[in-house]
Parts: sequence; C-alpha cells; structure tokens
Amino acid sequence: MAMTSVPPRTPRLRAVLGAGALLATFGTTAPRAADLGADLPRTTPTFAMIDPNTWIVTLSGSIQAVPRYPGASDYTAVGYPSIDIRRVGEPRRFSTPDDGFSLSLFDTESFRIGPTARFVPGRYYGDDRRHLFGFRDARFAVEPGVFAEFYPVSFIRTRVEARQGIYGHHGTVGSVAADYLIPAEKFLFSIGPRFNIGDASYARKYFGVSPIEAALNGRVTPYDPRSFYSAGVLGGVTYTQSETWAYSAYAGYTRILGASGDSPLVRRPFGNPNQYQFGLRIDYAFRMPALF
Repeated sequence: MAMTSVPPRTPRLRAVLGAGALLATFGTTAPRAADLGADLPRTTPTFAMIDPNTWIVTLSGSIQAVPRYPGASDYTAVGYPSIDIRRVGEPRRFSTPDDGFSLSLFDTESFRIGPTARFVPGRYYGDDRRHLFGFRDARFAVEPGVFAEFYPVSFIRTRVEARQGIYGHHGTVGSVAADYLIPAEKFLFSIGPRFNIGDASYARKYFGVSPIEAALNGRVTPYDPRSFYSAGVLGGVTYTQSETWAYSAYAGYTRILGASGDSPLVRRPFGNPNQYQFGLRIDYAFRMPALF
C-alpha cells in the first residue's frame, strides 16, 4: 500500500444522527456522540505517514438519561447513533457528548476550528400536563455556529463554541469547556468544567412566563429573565478493548444560575436547577477504501 504525506490541515468529518444533541442546552447535546475513547494528542513528525486511500470508520451507539426539557426535574432516555471517519494514520480526536456536531476546516496537532451545530430540546405540554398547563410550547431549536479547540499541553483540551438560533429560538448562545485527560493502559479518563451562556431572547424562550401564561396556569407569576448561564462538570471513562471495540461511560452535572435559575419553570415543583446526565456508548471500528 502506498503511503504519502498529508498536510496538517486535513479536514475531519463527523456526522451525528438522532437525538443525541439534545444535550446541547446545558452543555449536555447534544445533538453528537462522545469520543471519550480518542487518542491523546501526541507529537507527530512533520511528514507523518498517512494513508489517504483508506478510511477508519467508527460506528457508535449511545443511550443517555437527560432532563425531559431545559430545567425539568423529570428525565427521559435518549438513544442515537453516530459516525466518525478519519484516514489511517490520523489520530482520532477526543470529544465529549456535549460537543456540537462539528467539521474541522483548519486542523493541527494543538488547534482546530470550523463550523458546528447543536440541537436544543423543546418543552411541550405533554411533557408535564400538571405543571405546564397554560404554557405555550417551546419548540426544539437548531443552533449553527463556530467552534475552536486548543491544547495548551497534550493532556488538556479547551473548547469554545458560539452559536445562533435559527429555528425554535433566535437568541445567541455560547459554551466554554476544558477537559483534563488521563490515559491508563487501555483506559482513558477525562474530567473538566463547563460554562454556558445565553442572551435575553434565549432565556425568555425557555424560562420566561408571560402574563397570559401566568393567568392560565394560576400557579405562577409573570417572569422575564434577561440572561441565561449555567456551570457544571462532565467526566467520562473509555475502555478500548481492541482496534475494533471500545466502551464508554460518562456523567455530568450542571446548575442553572442567575435569572434563568430563578424562573418559576425551574424552581420546584415545576422543575429543578440541578441538571444531571448519564450515558453509555459502544464503538465499532473498521477499515474501508476512501470514497473521496
């Protein structure tokens, strides 16, 4: 097999199907499967031997327990598939379940940047008929944007996303994350903080209460949050059995803070500012001829 050198700006393709990106709202969607079994960044020769004619395709299946809607106290199970494609010789990038669906346009050993997108779960009357009576539905949202990742050292990944709602809401949102990576033989552990922000338009959509809604519901007063932000932590572990099979588990906690955290929709008995997530994933990898 002929091996050739490839410049470091090789685009990487990740595609995600299904509801996994529901975790996006609190740094939990998301819209994309975790890649906690990724190789750590490592020093690569300038002319790394990469086979451009062969792909390594990783198919993943995940199941997660997430809040039924933003700020909810009830949880639901979500299952979804995902796919990762890279050339033979390229290390698989580390990622987490709260990363958006991303495509790298500029990619080096320590930095990459490109477009991203997330999906925010909606809130519907059927989710909680007792408490949500009189509230208008808040449809699920689509948030395209840009992301950037930077590795100050090989075992720390930092990631920033800035996104704009184009369906469901029209607010501006962003997220900041850092992950400390701990490899141990066939295991990879990761843990790190999360911070998410949103403007008044986003906050009002998912945490506001209009005078009409308050009158119809009869149990809450009107509320107009001017901002959204939350903070938390996410950790995970991956066991790589072989080049073909890998298994991951992860858990996270997020606290809705500030004006949105004081919303009647978040406070009990309607909801809970403490948001948790748990998930499991199985990866299956194989090689195939490159299609382009």
